[in-house]
Amino acid sequence: MEMKYTPKEIEQKWQAIWENEKTFKASADKDKQKYYLLEMFPYPSGRIHMGHVRNYSIGDVIGRFKRMRGFNVMHPMGWDAFGMPAENAAIQNKSHPATWTYENIAYMRSQIKKMGFSYDWDRELATCDLDYYRWEQKLFLEMFAKGLAYKKTSYVNWCPKCETVLANEQVEDGGCWRCDSDVNLKELDQWFFRITDYADELLDNTYTLPGWPERVLVMQRNWIGKSFGCEIDFAVENSSDAIRVYTTRQDTVFGATFMSLAPEHPRALELTTAENRETVIAFIEKIRKTERITRTADDLEKEGVFTGSYCTNPVTGARMPVYLANFVLMDYGTGAVMAVPTHDQRDFEFARKYDLPLQVVIQPEGVTFDSATMTEAFTEAGIMVNSGTFDGMQSGDAKEAIADFLQQQGTGAKTVNFRLRDWGISRQRYWGNPIPVIYCDSCGVVPVPEQDLPVVLPKDVAFSGEGGSPLARMESFVNCSCPVCGKDARRETDTMDTFVQSSWYFLRYCCPDFKDGILDRDSVDYWMSVDQYIGGIEHAVLHLLYARFFTKVMRDLGHISANEPFINLLTQGMVIKDGAKMSKSKGNVVDPDALISKYGADTARLFSLFAAPPEKDLDWNDQGVDGSFRFLSRIWKLVHDRLEMIRGAGALDPASLSAEERNLRRAVHKTIRKVTEDLDERFHFNTAIAAVMELLNILQPAELATPQFAAIMKEALQSVILLMSPLVPHITEELWERMGNSRPISQAAWPSYDPHAVVDEELLVVVQVNGKLRSKLTVAAGTGEDEQKALALADEKVAAFIAGLTVRKVICVQGKLVNIVAG
Repeated sequence: MEMKYTPKEIEQKWQAIWENEKTFKASADKDKQKYYLLEMFPYPSGRIHMGHVRNYSIGDVIGRFKRMRGFNVMHPMGWDAFGMPAENAAIQNKSHPATWTYENIAYMRSQIKKMGFSYDWDRELATCDLDYYRWEQKLFLEMFAKGLAYKKTSYVNWCPKCETVLANEQVEDGGCWRCDSDVNLKELDQWFFRITDYADELLDNTYTLPGWPERVLVMQRNWIGKSFGCEIDFAVENSSDAIRVYTTRQDTVFGATFMSLAPEHPRALELTTAENRETVIAFIEKIRKTERITRTADDLEKEGVFTGSYCTNPVTGARMPVYLANFVLMDYGTGAVMAVPTHDQRDFEFARKYDLPLQVVIQPEGVTFDSATMTEAFTEAGIMVNSGTFDGMQSGDAKEAIADFLQQQGTGAKTVNFRLRDWGISRQRYWGNPIPVIYCDSCGVVPVPEQDLPVVLPKDVAFSGEGGSPLARMESFVNCSCPVCGKDARRETDTMDTFVQSSWYFLRYCCPDFKDGILDRDSVDYWMSVDQYIGGIEHAVLHLLYARFFTKVMRDLGHISANEPFINLLTQGMVIKDGAKMSKSKGNVVDPDALISKYGADTARLFSLFAAPPEKDLDWNDQGVDGSFRFLSRIWKLVHDRLEMIRGAGALDPASLSAEERNLRRAVHKTIRKVTEDLDERFHFNTAIAAVMELLNILQPAELATPQFAAIMKEALQSVILLMSPLVPHITEELWERMGNSRPISQAAWPSYDPHAVVDEELLVVVQVNGKLRSKLTVAAGTGEDEQKALALADEKVAAFIAGLTVRKVICVQGKLVNIVAG
């Protein structure tokens, strides 16, 4: 029999067996505990990278381990297939986005299958499939009917390079999440999902997800941004209207000396006088071109422009000029800020620049501030001053008292505010899911009737590279009849944000072939929620928040019972090479195909699992890859070296083992216990692999001329193969078969350790005198040393140190450490 480890033939053999026999096909089984395992599905960009290999290897170990432990595991795979890269590739290559996408899916599928992942490919879906996006259109209509989908004119984040709108969550450090281009503001009619209706539940439920990393939960809590404060009305001079602000610092209202509006505020021009109009318009245009991240930076030079209008402070009666300011954002509060320069640093810098008045209203006890000589704002808590009847109060107590006062006066009200804004889903691109809406001059906004769904994305589209969506220039798509009155009408040409598709794909995996509705309720209720979800932390306030929102919406629409999509979340680290994340631009990419060709998939899997814990970044190391291959070759050789022995081994009788045999078996069962603990929920794959390596170091040279050595060696090597099978499934399947097992290892049970076998017969006792190491003694385990026995253990060396001293105390720690206190 061939002794050399040749992974290619072995891996192809077992991948074909698993596929032909549908080894990993999942179906509902009420008699088994279900386990829904999922990694975030990939965008079909063309080739998988080492980040994919690591992510999917982590998931595959969990899936195979759980299956061996008796769980009914569902582990699906699919494709997040709509999106701009396909459209851009079509323009560059003069092809069609669908052609580019499906070709990439086919290639990436073949790459993933070469890795031997235990996917149920019968559940495969792509979000650009008509059978997927048709049900998403129906879901949109249900949300529209409930008021959860609506259209409004608003300022939106606009990427000039991608020529499309971005949600707030898709703007990262002032740039587009896809291309890093600077993001501007643009006023457009847009479709929104009312995620703010679920803000409280989304926030509250972050405290009911113990299986999620705290870091992700904190990021979501901060993004939702719930705060308690006051809305206060400042009457506009010579008008019956008022400017409403939201503040959490109502204790400073007596110090408000001017008003700052966001340049995007809908009343900005309305409040501008004729003589200031030209200057104000120029300022608004300037700020529209300024990056959002720049406007929120602490070191931003504060700029503004006077509108010519004034408002009145409701508690002091002071006349307050109304400014537009570059640091005020429309998407927080009301877009208007009562400016208190003595107690807000941004207001302080603005007031000093434009020579605006300052009024101190809070100061530390025993300190008197002079606003004329202040060099910075005082933002801490303190004692109220210059605040009428509230003088002398602690500022924290004054918050509540002033809120009550404003409410009684009719100029303010306690309120709760959220940083979270409704999710803008309109995208001015072709390669996405058409929004199923028609516009009629007579009937207004008309949803496409359900019987007319789906609105099919047309294939015969010309990609010229011109701005905007080619759908808007396609008359055969745009022109239609109103389903209500029959008159000429126009289709919506925007498509849905691709994050809509990834917000519910995990639900459709439960019933991918269901033809009678969005979801098969019985199937979804059996499999949901996802027991273990795996993906990058970069999706903390994008996909993960949207998926939680969609789950709650679909629950309320009656499609599912689950409240949360993912019970447990693992955010894996990045793959680093030469000090940077692998990327084509940095030239540090390792091609998985080349790695598989040289070493085999099992080696690629093993290295990615051994090099670092899953939640940490993995530093690529070519020597580590070689080491992983050598380790697998050692297992291969050891099994073949002992093959005849283990095939002829008799039954093991644990009760009649010699001391040497018991020691060898103890090492085996301690390893089983260790690996089981490391794989079960903790996912410490690297330490589990290290434990098997240590066991191999014991087994390889072991030679005992004892009756049961062959039986122990058989148990040991079978245990090694079983323990490694979730991590390196191909080589273990082959060795398992060669060892004479009739059923494949993918159908085998996980080994259990013998609790009697793991008990140590001897203990190493460390002896200290007054905390200093003096001796190490080997004693029989389980003797339960008391103080006298512990003293008796002190050999002559220890006795010399306590000679002439009075022994005051003997401390025995779990029979392994003896500390003699003497003086």
